[in-house]
Amino acid sequence: MKEKSIELLNAAVADELAAVHQYMYFHFHCDDQGYDLLANLFKRTAIQEMVHVEKLAERILFLKGDVDMTVAEDVKKIQDVRKMLELAVQMEESSAEDYNKWANECSQNADSVSKKLFEELVEDEERHFNQFDDEMENLKKFGDNYLALQSIERSKQIGGGGE
Repeated sequence: MKEKSIELLNAAVADELAAVHQYMYFHFHCDDQGYDLLANLFKRTAIQEMVHVEKLAERILFLKGDVDMTVAEDVKKIQDVRKMLELAVQMEESSAEDYNKWANECSQNADSVSKKLFEELVEDEERHFNQFDDEMENLKKFGDNYLALQSIERSKQIGGGGE
């Protein structure tokens, strides 16, 4: 029974590590392009995903398993902001679906603590989904002006001695 929980928890570790790598890649490129709001959103989300890895690892170790630090997927080399957000929305939605299923599996295996952990992760992933989805809506509504405003704001800060 606990072997199945360890397997699911490690699958989640792989998923979360992939998200950390992908979001940091997006952070670097948004930062380089002067899109501070999006760069910070990707960085903040990556940090939250790292916290998820830590919680998952603690549970795996408690169950006397070993933490598998293999990343689920390679980083996708995307520099277009719309495509970044589309992938982020898809990743968060997929994680929430998986974690919901895995919470139910843990429950069927009488592992209520792992079930609760997965339910908490679903909540976080849905919040991340909503944040990325909101940014997609802003891009649809305001177009490239939305990105230009972020870039201009950084230029104003630098020009005014803000950095």
